[in-house]
Amino acid sequence: MWHFEMIWEGRNRTRVLLVSAALVVAIALVDWWTKPYVSLGFLYLFPVVLMAGFLPRWGIALLGLLCAVLSEAFSSLDPSQAVFRLAFVSLALIGCGLFVAELVNNRRLSLEAQERLRILVETSPAAIVTIDERGFIELANRAAAELIAPRDGHLVGHPIAAFLPELHHALRWEEGPQFRASMQCRGHRDNGEPFVADVWFSTYKEGMRPKLAAIIGEVTAEAAPIAPHALSAESQQRIDLNDRETEVLRFVVQGLANKEIALRMDISESTVKNTLQQLFAKCGVRTRSQLVRVALEDYRELL
Repeated sequence: MWHFEMIWEGRNRTRVLLVSAALVVAIALVDWWTKPYVSLGFLYLFPVVLMAGFLPRWGIALLGLLCAVLSEAFSSLDPSQAVFRLAFVSLALIGCGLFVAELVNNRRLSLEAQERLRILVETSPAAIVTIDERGFIELANRAAAELIAPRDGHLVGHPIAAFLPELHHALRWEEGPQFRASMQCRGHRDNGEPFVADVWFSTYKEGMRPKLAAIIGEVTAEAAPIAPHALSAESQQRIDLNDRETEVLRFVVQGLANKEIALRMDISESTVKNTLQQLFAKCGVRTRSQLVRVALEDYRELL
């Protein structure tokens, strides 16, 4: 999909500058030809905006002043007010040009930062993922893919709650200050195999959108053994779930809190808690992360 801001990409510099210069000349000629009838000086705003993304500040100031002079030279308005019009038109054109230039520069800096982060993530030997404001994996390197072992070979676009639910909840601190922390939590690969991970993560913001970057390290079984109740329920007979239990389980896998689940299902929070207790009993687990693992192992097709 084509975006308007693509005009100011570096590869378009020469083309945009030439087209904008031609526009200035064309507007001046048409303005001179229509001088007795109408003033077209406002049209100089378009070439100023186009060229602003490639010119330095002093260049934008000179361009705005030149266009203001051309606009006044071919104006049919009262000559006694020419100085005031020239000053105001110059300020308007230069101001618009500087504003657009600032927006373009900020976008370029943002894109450069994203590219550096992408290169860092992809080339790191440690498992690194970045998570967007919705809780979906935005970037993931090869080490992360090897750790979590997604069935389609790609982690990008998958919800982090499906593999490390605690990271999804860490993202919910966006209302508070940005922070860095570490934790040890339980996770599971895409095939349902559980593991224990040491996670170092940091929240940050890209514009107004909160995001999270995390380094994930698998802990050996000897260092942090899995409790018996956290083992796979493959040996147990699968127990059928009713519609409410299935819906609550689906939202738990998505990483939603009890209050959010209650709002989504239009039921009370106490009803959600009671349903969760029923799910814990049926699945033979004690925590939400264990429940998510069992859900992905035994009830994937329902979710």
